[in-house]
Amino acid sequence: MRLRQIPLQCSLLAAVGFASLAHADTVIDRANGYTLNTKGDMVQFESMAFDDKGRIIAVGAAGEVAARAPGAKHVDLHGQTVLPGLIDAHGHVFGLGGMLTQLDLSATTSLADALKAIGQYAATRSAGDWLHGRGWNQENWKLGRFPTAAELDAVVGDRPVWLQRVDGHAGWANSRALAAAGITKATPDPVGGRIMRDADGNPTGVLVDAAQELVNRVVPRLGEQEARRQLDAALRQMAQVGLTSVHDAGIGVNEDRLYRDYADHGKLTARIYAMIGGTGADFDQLAKNGPLKSYAGDMYALAAVKLYADGALGSRGAALIQPYSDEPASHGLLFHKSAEIDAMMKKAMQKGYQVNVHAIGDAGNRQILDTFAKEIPATKTGALRHRIEHAQVVALSDLPRFKSIGIIPSMQPTHATSDKNMAEQRVGHERIKGAYAWRTFLQQGSRIACGSDFPVESPNPFYGIHAAVTRQDHQGQPIAGWYPEQEMSLKEAFRCFTLDAAYAGHQENNVGSLEPGKYADFIVIDRDLFKMSPYDIYQTRVLQTWVAGRPVLQQDGR
Repeated sequence: MRLRQIPLQCSLLAAVGFASLAHADTVIDRANGYTLNTKGDMVQFESMAFDDKGRIIAVGAAGEVAARAPGAKHVDLHGQTVLPGLIDAHGHVFGLGGMLTQLDLSATTSLADALKAIGQYAATRSAGDWLHGRGWNQENWKLGRFPTAAELDAVVGDRPVWLQRVDGHAGWANSRALAAAGITKATPDPVGGRIMRDADGNPTGVLVDAAQELVNRVVPRLGEQEARRQLDAALRQMAQVGLTSVHDAGIGVNEDRLYRDYADHGKLTARIYAMIGGTGADFDQLAKNGPLKSYAGDMYALAAVKLYADGALGSRGAALIQPYSDEPASHGLLFHKSAEIDAMMKKAMQKGYQVNVHAIGDAGNRQILDTFAKEIPATKTGALRHRIEHAQVVALSDLPRFKSIGIIPSMQPTHATSDKNMAEQRVGHERIKGAYAWRTFLQQGSRIACGSDFPVESPNPFYGIHAAVTRQDHQGQPIAGWYPEQEMSLKEAFRCFTLDAAYAGHQENNVGSLEPGKYADFIVIDRDLFKMSPYDIYQTRVLQTWVAGRPVLQQDGR
């Protein structure tokens, strides 16, 4: 990994800036503060003042800030490091809540380990209840295949079990769940999905991508009490890891209603920039009055739409132009014909929504780039900053099109360090050159919006920053980094979780940096991010999280 010195454009004793007419309510003092400014320069500060609305009044040297804030309450940070609140540009908030409140299989290292955890979890649940969970990964189990319903039946055969793969693009069902869904040998694969089968054509228990809906439609609906429990758990976790804003990648009418209710009652402890999931019935209902650009003091927005081009690499659902290197009979799955996805994207654009499309394989990315190239000029919506979510495996000839068409690559650094155990097996040595290609995007002038895709990955943004600058896992592997020529500098990684993530949500005038006029969304951490070893960044601990000048997390730093 190449270590790059970060130039500080403003000294500790010089003021970063002041607002002209406002009264400061609170001042934080003796901070080891870092922020980017609007120009992208890295600056330091030791004091910051903000008003009772949570807007920053002054940032800079202690004496100058204090002079701007007579009568304000002072909070002494004793030299602790302060950063702008970090932004996750792609997460699934209720999915995270489900992971935190249901069975989590992400730490299991073998099929036997997973089955033991499932059996133990079943023993704690009421008889007859569906068992839900998530996080399994057959690659981590070194299984060489998908798990089966029969293996699940051996530990839980008296009730339906439905467990989503870590990426959410495959589900594992036991026989009771398959029966409840009416899935038999005669059930055809749905468009955009696959029922995994044995040599005789019988379903084996794993459903890929759109085939999951066969089970999802018979799963009992989540009650409001449970939905609130999941949202509460997710918000707590987000505050604990320093996230002050999240782009929720796909919600419906029920989630929108809860977000508005939480915002109305001061319970939303992170800003939510939400994307409507699809352009169907929920979109028609939620889009009646057009995009919601700001709600409850900029705590909530609903101004984007989330669509899908294809599946995921781990379950071989990502759509590839050429066959999978480790499964030559498969190209993966495009979810829609080009005319269908075109109509969906055009519908959302004409309503004034930013369109953000999940595309992982090179065929999926090409299909969406082609559609954007057609529809952005036709709808005159280039200013909406449309995005491709993941942009994970892209043909080398298509990479420059992100810049020329004006598409933001919304990427998740930890995907690279999680996928390195199988990605090259899936796509081979040549196609991997266009995969997880952060440096290539940055060099051509693309602004990367970084996130995690939680609960597929941990919501901890310091895991993402670590992955971006080292291309290593937490065990320091591989030693030189995985394709290290695509790494980011620390400043670039910091920017993609702050200013550029804010830009991708049209929020750069309010959040993403600590400057006068913006919200006092900031975190206090237990070490100096810019003076520590980059290899230890993932160990960073958040001590305090503030949103709009209000502390939403305070924990002991000892």
